[in-house]
Amino acid sequence: MNTLFPIFVKLDQIQTLLVGGGNVGLEKLAALLKNSPHANVKVVATYFLDECLELAQNAPNVQVFQRKFEITDLENIDLIILATDDRTLHENIKIEAQKRHILTNVADTPPLCDFYLGSVVQKGDLKIGISTNGKSPTLAKRLRELFEEIFPDQIQELLDNLQSYRNTLKGNFEEKIKALNDLTVGKLK
Repeated sequence: MNTLFPIFVKLDQIQTLLVGGGNVGLEKLAALLKNSPHANVKVVATYFLDECLELAQNAPNVQVFQRKFEITDLENIDLIILATDDRTLHENIKIEAQKRHILTNVADTPPLCDFYLGSVVQKGDLKIGISTNGKSPTLAKRLRELFEEIFPDQIQELLDNLQSYRNTLKGNFEEKIKALNDLTVGKLK
């Protein structure tokens, strides 16, 4: 049973630490910036792929430090993503993060994770997170691809129209929900 609680985090309002600049670090940084182009990210690694450096240089709020992780890197950090091939480093950072109550994701190591990075479907303002409870990122990726094909590009127009309609509604919360349900039931099938 998947007991994870899904949330959407405003990464431009918190500070994220990404440790790793190789293939997995690139994948995680790309995912962060795709979903939140103005995310505040501090990236620390002894090695960086050129693609990772280029991605970071083109992002307004990404800082790159080409060096070993230091314990002071945890200062003023709200969220951590560990993406190196050094399990001992990950375990040591996780211990320090727990002391500071910083939520941590460790790539490909579910037992060390406080949260998982799911696959995300995005069409305009519509965003759907997919989780397999860390069991199969590949299945989550395939489902994302399927949903991206299914949802039309015009979904943003529908969202904008629904927002405009919602802003005209009067009455209490229950009456507004009924009006929106009356409008949308059967139309989204």
